Amino acid sequence: MKHNISFTVNGEKVHMEVEPNKTLLRMLREDLNLTGAKEGCGAGECGSCTVIVDGKAVNSCMMLAVEADGKDILTVEGLAKNGILDPLQQSFIDNAALQCGYCTPGMLMSAKALLMRNPNPSEDEIKEAIGGNLCRCTGYKVILDAIKEAAGQIN
Repeated sequence: MKHNISFTVNGEKVHMEVEPNKTLLRMLREDLNLTGAKEGCGAGECGSCTVIVDGKAVNSCMMLAVEADGKDILTVEGLAKNGILDPLQQSFIDNAALQCGYCTPGMLMSAKALLMRNPNPSEDEIKEAIGGNLCRCTGYKVILDAIKEAAGQIN
């Protein structure tokens, strides 16, 4: 039996029917064509599917779509405004904090959730915030530098 849910995604109100076993990740990718969040491990261990739900970083592969009812969801597609990249996105580019790009959307969303609640985090707080995001390409120094720069800690 499908469930009717309503939520906001990237500032847009959405009403839809979802199967009770469909994950938030599958709903975003398959039903809403928001493909930035990626399935990596499917077990909440890699962070590739991270989105922000009600201000908190969430592994969307571990959340059921029905749990999105009444929630405010931000995906990587919602970071840029009017064609202008979010400062965090620009900082990732400026600091070469990405290579293959598979982990980048999840890394951006974990960092964005941190900066939304703490605009001036310490390096340890940054490390903790992205601790659930795995990257096999870049090494984490440039990612840390990008997040620090977006937080105004590096000129």
